[in-house]
Amino acid sequence: MTQLNTKLVHGLPLGTDTTGAVNPPIYNSSTYAFETVESMPRWDYARSGNPTREFLERQIAQLEHGTRGFAFASGLAAIHAVLSIFTPNDRIVVGANIYGGTYSLFNEHFRRWGLLSTPVDTQDESALEQAVRGDDLTPPARAVYVETLTNPLLQVNDIAAIARIAHRYGAIVIVDNTFVTPYLQQPLDLGADIVLHSATKYLAGHSDVIAGLAVVRDDALGERVYYAQNRLGGVLAPAECDAVRRGIQTLALRLERQQENALAVAQHLLAHPYVRDVHYPGIHGEPVAAKGLRGCGGVLSFEVAPGIDPADVLDHLRVFRLAVSLGAVESLAELPARMTHFELPRSERLKVGITDELIRLSIGIEDVRDLINDLDQAFDVAQEHARRRSTDDLYAVLAI
Repeated sequence: MTQLNTKLVHGLPLGTDTTGAVNPPIYNSSTYAFETVESMPRWDYARSGNPTREFLERQIAQLEHGTRGFAFASGLAAIHAVLSIFTPNDRIVVGANIYGGTYSLFNEHFRRWGLLSTPVDTQDESALEQAVRGDDLTPPARAVYVETLTNPLLQVNDIAAIARIAHRYGAIVIVDNTFVTPYLQQPLDLGADIVLHSATKYLAGHSDVIAGLAVVRDDALGERVYYAQNRLGGVLAPAECDAVRRGIQTLALRLERQQENALAVAQHLLAHPYVRDVHYPGIHGEPVAAKGLRGCGGVLSFEVAPGIDPADVLDHLRVFRLAVSLGAVESLAELPARMTHFELPRSERLKVGITDELIRLSIGIEDVRDLINDLDQAFDVAQEHARRRSTDDLYAVLAI
């Protein structure tokens, strides 16, 4: 079994079931019996290990070409566990444009424990190298943390180039691969050391489970992440593990439709009179394949034209649902400045390009014509509201 699509469907059987069931069982037991006091059973207590969880962990390690996988109760729980392998005064170089929850972990939670972080534009290799190298007053970084595609501006990180720079100074590379999944890129093959997923998104794919996954390149890192998983205890429950497994089976089919729809929507928005700019990999000629991507995923963002209130667009969508998250079969829309990235101070948001006019779309598997028509009718409402505001402002001036 060597092809990715086959691995998505079948995973790696554990050999624990003798019934012939085509789906692996869900083991809900919290504890497992010892044959004797002296025995060392494969599983003893479900926080430390569970057959259903192990199936998923082995499968994601197989898909990401890593040595070991770990399943957590959420994407942030996975990030928390990975960051907890570091010690006070360790410094991590962090991509300047990251998910708001991750920003909060670095700048609020882990800062209290003495973990240092340095933000940098990871598309700027010179700036990245300087940040990783440090100087007379700043020690070299212990790690570089990036997202494959930045959230929500969809900038493409060159993982291979980042890994070369990081490894030159003894730093490891941690990549959040949520937006593209192993179907479109395997960061460990490009030099990364740890891969993270909010499995809530594309891997599960149906907005019905919260989950996080981590995969490591080598066993030494694996032992450190397992210690954090076992001792912090943020493990994924068996039923949720099975839900993610089921989602992974259809990942290829869903993601192909999602990115096909996303490209069509991005091209439509690019020509739209009420849109100022569109952010989607490759649409402006970026060489995404040269950076290791086999596709661009199903998330895009755009900025509305001056005078258009993004809230007017979002509040009048009918097919798109106004909701955070992404990667599911249904299309979602949100306002990063007030929803997914509210943790960032406005000054920090503007510094990295997250304006108040930016809308993020997660494109689903619906008929793309319905998605485009939905956006167009919402824009028409927003334009009418803008016209009324302009007229009201004119009357107000005349009345003075």
